[in-house]
Amino acid sequence: MTIRPPIKKNLVYLAGFMGSGKSTIGPILANTLGFDFVDIDKYIEKKADKRIVEIFASSGEQVFRTLERNTLQEVSALDHCVVSLGGGTIANEENFQLIRNSGIIVYLQLSSEEILQRVQHKTDRPMLKDAKGERLSEEEMQRRIEELLRRREEFYGRADIVIHAEHRKVGATVDEIARRLRWLIKQ
Repeated sequence: MTIRPPIKKNLVYLAGFMGSGKSTIGPILANTLGFDFVDIDKYIEKKADKRIVEIFASSGEQVFRTLERNTLQEVSALDHCVVSLGGGTIANEENFQLIRNSGIIVYLQLSSEEILQRVQHKTDRPMLKDAKGERLSEEEMQRRIEELLRRREEFYGRADIVIHAEHRKVGATVDEIARRLRWLIKQ
């Protein structure tokens, strides 16, 4: 892992696979830091007036990724904000560089088994559906999670802070992130 010198920025990005807790931890962390909070997926849904799953179904992943990149460019100009990224937002070099250059990246790391436990009953996760929009079987879902994790790990692993979020209480996770951010954000 490459250690960067303190960057003293006031934009914190929460990265991690779906189900890692970004949308739960984000607003609590923002409150702890006295920052605003933006959930990229919710922001896209509001702008598009459609749920993410509907965007995938009607327009496809490429259209969604374009909306996501445009939203990321808007959000990267914010200050004193915690941003919950979509699971795949960071898994593109252009997006990664925009995120890296505008803020601090915190990766909420989970094993593929823990991810499966957290998301297997969710119906709003387009990346866990087949080409027809049908839910994958548990075995297929596990393989998809492992495949996506393998592809995304090169980006997740370059985060400024890695938090092992498996089997941890939300409060303990928020406390650790806030403690580790203390040296990286402007006061």
